Amino acid sequence: MWNSPYLFLGLLLLIGIFGKNPSLWIASGILIFLKGVRVDQKILDTIQSKGINWGITIITIAALMPIATGQINFKHLGISMKSPYAWIGMLSGIAVALLGKSGVKFLAVNPDMTVALVLGTIIAVALFKGLAVGPLIGAGIAYLTMQIVDYFK
Repeated sequence: MWNSPYLFLGLLLLIGIFGKNPSLWIASGILIFLKGVRVDQKILDTIQSKGINWGITIITIAALMPIATGQINFKHLGISMKSPYAWIGMLSGIAVALLGKSGVKFLAVNPDMTVALVLGTIIAVALFKGLAVGPLIGAGIAYLTMQIVDYFK
């Protein structure tokens, strides 16, 4: 029962607890539970293949909630677009979305990079109170950086 995945997930659970990062310990705990009750491999495969999209959808719902509750409306949009910071924010959002898209494509053809990206994300989450959105953005940044390095070779 206590093979490598359990030990690795257990270590991540402890890092999450001691690092006071609920996202990491909850995710690790859920995965330990799912493996422990021996859920069907199809369920684990579905979570692996669809989980990022589900997470992005939940984050998007949370981000749009001020619109749904009426806290933000078209008037606020018009006012904010007069600010240079709003334009910086909009351009940053575009850049991150494009990097994320590149990251997904990059990981599809370079799955070995996943381990390094996940390790970097775990370090940032556990030690620096970061958020676990790093693998996609990290993959996009890695892809962009590699393209720049290749250009100058």
